[in-house]
Amino acid sequence: MTAMDIADIPIFAMLRQRMGYLSERQRVIAENVANADTPGYHPHDLKSFSFQAKMQGMASTASVVAATPAGTMAATQPGHMQPPGSPKGIAAGVKSEKAQDSETTLDGNGVVLEDEMMKLTQARMDYDAAVGFYQKSLDMLKLAVRRPGAG
Repeated sequence: MTAMDIADIPIFAMLRQRMGYLSERQRVIAENVANADTPGYHPHDLKSFSFQAKMQGMASTASVVAATPAGTMAATQPGHMQPPGSPKGIAAGVKSEKAQDSETTLDGNGVVLEDEMMKLTQARMDYDAAVGFYQKSLDMLKLAVRRPGAG
């Protein structure tokens, strides 16, 4: 019997991607806060994470392989090496976008600290929820593989 890697279970793979997205979003928000006094700086945010989009992306993996020219690398699974020049780590599947400006100061800075703190709090709560769900799923797996009668 071969051991199964937990990353092969789709729910764990998606939760890992979700946590990576939220970590990257926290980094982008922190960058916005750090540039709150930089003249002309416009805040950024990440496109929303969608499980449905991730599921469609996983389903289209086969078409990526078919559309890749011979002799070039294609990362079709999270564990694959990335082609040269592509983003590394958790930022690989995440795209940054310019945030909507709600206020702009006289020096052209568009960072609103209150908005950034609200985004940061929401990202932290979402991250904590994903970690909790990940832990509960692991507990459920442990319960499923436990021998009957074992305490």
